[in-house]
Amino acid sequence: MSELHLTEPAPLDLAASSAAVCDAVLKLRGAPLHAALGRIAAALLASPEGSFDAGADPVSAPEEGTLEQDVVAGAEHFGRYRVAGRSYGADDRRQLDSLAGLTATLLQVHALAQRTTHAYAQVEAQLAHQSQILDQIHESVLTTDLMGYITSWNRGAEQLFGYSALEAVGRHILFLYADEDPHHPPEDIPDAFAAQGGRMMEVRRQKKSGEVFWASLSLSPLRDLEDHPIGLIAYLTDITERKQAEERLHHLAYYQELTGLPNRTLFGRLVEQALTVTQRNDAIACVLYIDLNRFKLINGTLGRRVGDELLRRVAERFRGVLRDEDVVAHLSGDEFAVGLFDIRQHFEATTVARKLQACLAAPLKVGEHELRVGASVGIAVYPQDGQDAETLLRMADIAMQRAKEKADNPDRSVAFYRMDMNEGMQQRMQIESGLRHALGHGELVLHYQPKFEIGSSRLVGAEALVRWRHPQRGMVPPGDFIPLAESTGLIVQLGEWVLERACAQAAVWQGAGLPPFRLAVNVSAREFTASLPGRVADTLARYRLDPSWLELEITESTLMHDIDDVIAIMDRINALGVALSLDDFGTGYSSLSYLKRFPINTLKIDRSFTNGLPADTSDCAIASTIISMGRRLGHRVIAEGVETLEQLAFLSEAGCDEVQGYLYAKPLPAYEFETGLRENWLLTTG
Repeated sequence: MSELHLTEPAPLDLAASSAAVCDAVLKLRGAPLHAALGRIAAALLASPEGSFDAGADPVSAPEEGTLEQDVVAGAEHFGRYRVAGRSYGADDRRQLDSLAGLTATLLQVHALAQRTTHAYAQVEAQLAHQSQILDQIHESVLTTDLMGYITSWNRGAEQLFGYSALEAVGRHILFLYADEDPHHPPEDIPDAFAAQGGRMMEVRRQKKSGEVFWASLSLSPLRDLEDHPIGLIAYLTDITERKQAEERLHHLAYYQELTGLPNRTLFGRLVEQALTVTQRNDAIACVLYIDLNRFKLINGTLGRRVGDELLRRVAERFRGVLRDEDVVAHLSGDEFAVGLFDIRQHFEATTVARKLQACLAAPLKVGEHELRVGASVGIAVYPQDGQDAETLLRMADIAMQRAKEKADNPDRSVAFYRMDMNEGMQQRMQIESGLRHALGHGELVLHYQPKFEIGSSRLVGAEALVRWRHPQRGMVPPGDFIPLAESTGLIVQLGEWVLERACAQAAVWQGAGLPPFRLAVNVSAREFTASLPGRVADTLARYRLDPSWLELEITESTLMHDIDDVIAIMDRINALGVALSLDDFGTGYSSLSYLKRFPINTLKIDRSFTNGLPADTSDCAIASTIISMGRRLGHRVIAEGVETLEQLAFLSEAGCDEVQGYLYAKPLPAYEFETGLRENWLLTTG
């Protein structure tokens, strides 16, 4: 008990006493506070004795000659005031009761403040403790709000990404994504995801240095005190080494380590996937089985190191001649396989086989050795020879063995599994080989078929048509070699030859003083590239040929891709003064909305529509529509394949401008054409 004995206490009124209690509670603690409260009570009641007992229990009645009052707030008992030394009345009791009530309130508030301060201190200590734990763990931990903006960033994240918390907090999480990830917008982190729970995944992320790495990412929802989602907690661990190890294992399982090409297992899977698409498109696919000739001799004589390097060089050459969509595999030893899935006819596989064999014609330099190997190729066709990859590969292997056994030159041996396909292939290969020879040995010639204006019967132009004068077979029909030239790519060389010879002949007629007329040259889709206008300009300049002599005929299929690029090429050709004609119109799929944009001079009605005139009502309707549409668009219209007077009469009545066909003249050699021009046909520049 703390007491203060006052022989002559200094009197205080209730207001002064209340202020003194407030000051004491704010400034003092423990015994000094209790002593001060006792002095204040004695001074208020002018008592010789006054005390505040903090440990006293509540009592029902005070001792004789004393006045006591418990200091109580609600259920809390803080102590008791006691004054003594004189007689006390009801007014004294009321004053002491007021002082006790004020004291109780102040002590209760003070205790609450102390508890709150202590609680805050504990929370701060706990947060600091947790922050230390987060900074010490190996994982990087970060949090984001529901929009994906980073709200916290631990030391592990700093070490993993290279960004400090100051650099990262407040930025959107997308700045950490690797190149392939930014197409995922911020809304890919939805409220629903945070509400439904966590998720684990493997992702690619980017460090401050620019290095891209693999990370294991675990996402968990971040919730507030009411359990509402307010963001995400992300835990990331660098797993680059593990992913690289997995990739190495995958590569070992599915690729030949020596050449880097798919092995037999992966080839089978890739073929199966492609066959699914092929079947859905009702298309054709082929599997080629390739066996190298003389490899075993080289490997046995010069050693495995040279043999391995030789296989790597062969693989590089194979990849160089195949398209991106073709699948090439190294099966084992000196055996390779190729899958072809985007082909129109099975015989196109022979063209690929020839390319593979041709790429091995030049020696392969390995160290100090210049080595030559060849290849025998077997071909299996889907779906005729098999419905799955393994069957097709087995059938192609059988075909390869057959090709090698029966060939005079194994390096040029190619065989289909089915014998009837082989017969067609042999004929095709003979034509292809002969056509290549013809291009360089003067076997090709141009014939010229005149074009006449309806009504006046004046000659307005001619079409240059290539003919093959074979030394043994005689004249080879264009239908036998033009499609082959298109599928093998020889059409480009053939087209260049035709343009060259046609311009040379036109230059002769120009020099002879003949009035100019349009000499039409067919241009294939493969030739119609950005280099064509330059080639045409160079040819005209070389022969000093006026551009009014030349017309280029293009087919509708040429116009089906990259419309803007096609129009740009056509504009450049027109700028040279060379006319453009749309050949075989009506057989393709050109959009009428584009037709008005094409800078063409003439529409040519395909002979497939002319043949039925005038008996076939459908052909009549189509021909009439083409003529009407062409005239409305300001184009001249010519019909090819006109052979009867009835066809001519219909076309004349429908408003067709020009005709071409056997009714007037068949394609003629240059000298016969010139004779007809000078003796029989009137010439007009139209």
